[in-house]
Amino acid sequence: MFRAALFFQADDRGGLMKIDETNLEIFRHLRDGRKSFKKIAEEMNLTENTVRARVKKLVDEQVLEITGLVDPEAIGGHKVILVGVRLRNMELIKRGEEFSKIKGVVSVTVVTGRFDLFLLVLLKEDYDLLQFYTEEVSRIPGVESVETFVVYKGYNLKVPYIF
Repeated sequence: MFRAALFFQADDRGGLMKIDETNLEIFRHLRDGRKSFKKIAEEMNLTENTVRARVKKLVDEQVLEITGLVDPEAIGGHKVILVGVRLRNMELIKRGEEFSKIKGVVSVTVVTGRFDLFLLVLLKEDYDLLQFYTEEVSRIPGVESVETFVVYKGYNLKVPYIF
């Protein structure tokens, strides 16, 4: 299954662009990533140019990204895992950025609790868990321990196809 999705991102300074009610309504309409700006404008009682300009600004400011997502269960030979990572030190941002660049990682979050980071990872037949740990995770310094959670069944789980 292919489904469009939108992502909200903090800017490089860690702050968020001010989002008004009109932007929030545009986000709601963009959950269907194939909906045209014309249709959104009609339903919101705005001009198409207004919707287009707002979306462009949100994309330019890296608040919004429109992308296609797939259901990993629908793609043979693919599976999703979650990985809890404990670090030896508090270089959370630096290590999070490093993990975000390794093969298979869909997303990284800095969290509270017994782990410092959580990774969402997509694996496939010719790139398995052993390769992920031995070829990728082993190169990241400062990792104290990892715990793997295999996703047997996901609900509303869609990811960008990264391979």
